[in-house]
Amino acid sequence: MFALTFPAIDPVAIEFGPLAIRWYSLAYVVGIVAGWRYVLRLSARSPAGIERAMIDDFVLWATLGVILGGRLGFVLFYRPDFYLANPMEIPALWKGGMSFHGGAAGVMAAVVLFARRRGVPAMVFGDLICAATPIGLFFGRIANFINGELYGRPTNLPWAMAFPHGGPELRHPSQLYEATLEGLVLFVVIAVLIYRFRALERPGLVCGVFLMGYGLARFIVEFVREPDSYLGTLIAGATMGQLLSLPLIAAGAALAWYAARRR
Repeated sequence: MFALTFPAIDPVAIEFGPLAIRWYSLAYVVGIVAGWRYVLRLSARSPAGIERAMIDDFVLWATLGVILGGRLGFVLFYRPDFYLANPMEIPALWKGGMSFHGGAAGVMAAVVLFARRRGVPAMVFGDLICAATPIGLFFGRIANFINGELYGRPTNLPWAMAFPHGGPELRHPSQLYEATLEGLVLFVVIAVLIYRFRALERPGLVCGVFLMGYGLARFIVEFVREPDSYLGTLIAGATMGQLLSLPLIAAGAALAWYAARRR
């Protein structure tokens, strides 16, 4: 049967003696830098007059929110029993294990604390950050694909491929589905809202659309993504990713509705 060949790309992008820089790490760096540049561009459209220096300062806050929130989310949502028995493994980020939902919570907390400290509306500042987040999601999912992780369930579709750690079965390249929906499509939808319909003038609208859009994209792709081996499926056959996405969809829809109706 015809199938695509998985590109055997070395997960290590650059190596200098004992120092190895992985594609996954580069994805985080590129996503944060590209997002920072995009937020600088959008800040001119913000109704609150967000200054460049403020955005520059927030880069460190966002990085800490992503890393700390993403790691703690994975520990609490996905493998609490393992990390309770092995607490020294929690800081071992190089072994993998990050949760988007945890990272999102970490960045939300960073936005609220930073905005209060600088005296700007948290919702206005959060809209700028949410508009740029799909950029990081896109590069992160591409890195997942290069690593051959988070692959899909078995399928016989023409674009199926066998992943190095997924056995001989041909599988959905679910990382590419997520890169497309969570990254490209969501970025374009939000950009159209901003540039065509001036969404930044309605604080909370971009945040709401982002949360709802990501939740829907993740919920849909989870149907063809292989469940985590240490969790499997949970309530009514749903995965942990789907269960965590439902509150995002509900909160995002409510926030977008409120922001759209608010004068």
